[in-house]
Amino acid sequence: MKEIYLLTDYGFRFGTKWKASPYRSGYDKQLIIELFAIHGFKANFIRPEEVEITSQNWTDKVVLYTSSEEKGLRHKEFLLDLVWGLQCAGASVIPGLELLRAHENKVFMETLRKTLKNEAVFPVQSRVFGSLDELQRVVETLKFPIVLKSSSGSMSRGVFLCTSKNELLKNASKLSSSAGLKHKIREFLRTKKHKGYLPESANTNKFIVQDFLPGLKNDWKVLIYGRSIFVLTRNIKPGDFRASGSGFNYASGSKAEFPTEFLPIIYQFYKELNTPHLSLDVSNFNGKPVIFEFQGLFFGTSTQYKSDDFYQLENGEWTLQKNTFSQEEIYVKSIVEYIKEV
Repeated sequence: MKEIYLLTDYGFRFGTKWKASPYRSGYDKQLIIELFAIHGFKANFIRPEEVEITSQNWTDKVVLYTSSEEKGLRHKEFLLDLVWGLQCAGASVIPGLELLRAHENKVFMETLRKTLKNEAVFPVQSRVFGSLDELQRVVETLKFPIVLKSSSGSMSRGVFLCTSKNELLKNASKLSSSAGLKHKIREFLRTKKHKGYLPESANTNKFIVQDFLPGLKNDWKVLIYGRSIFVLTRNIKPGDFRASGSGFNYASGSKAEFPTEFLPIIYQFYKELNTPHLSLDVSNFNGKPVIFEFQGLFFGTSTQYKSDDFYQLENGEWTLQKNTFSQEEIYVKSIVEYIKEV
């Protein structure tokens, strides 16, 4: 059997699973092991402290890994360090490091998006900022209304619709705040003591600004696993502009009324990212698909769980099929298909 290593977090959790038991415990690891065995793979779950870069031979070893969304993202950053080290040691890490970097990091996600060549997907123009100072220097060039987003966060947390320059700067000041009063006083005193001294900014939490697309009534959460696509529609509440986290008139599978002509377009986007699975936030703007955000790992799986059916690519055609997969089954299936194709 070909071996696969699955790197867990510090709590021996791997992945995200809707309705996991215990709560937020991730995939059923024993079921994952059994499913990989059916496909001829021996799955080995390893904890971070069990990874030895120097004494273990990682050359050509397949390593899957999880991420983390704890406050401060410190463990996620540690996992990035560890997975990067494994890749440097010769391991084949799945998905690629760029998708781990993009997890809970909308600034890098936007940067990565701009390197892609998929012109069929209607682009949402955006700009990334690493400090409030950077925004202040270009704010006069921006068109309003505009959407402001913190670099991390889900369920529309840290997302604001700004209708004026003052509103944008006020909200961006809050999002980017990175230091307290003590820091500000120290830097002020330095300006008095040292002529020409440029004080360190107290607003260096990164963020993005993005075009506002008017008239949207909903978006779709789209999960792609190999050649299988699951969809969930999320409607926008009256008086709001955000669909994610609204809980308003959700519908999954064929009931989501996803434009099927978008399927090959978003699938092309998925293939360009070279990953076994992908989560997308997609809208329809004047008949064109708009991908607002994407995530290559550690995304929510309720869309797959709630869908009675899904779209399957067979012989170049997308057909509806009944959903009988568990969350572990569709995950393992996507990994196996990916490994066999690369």
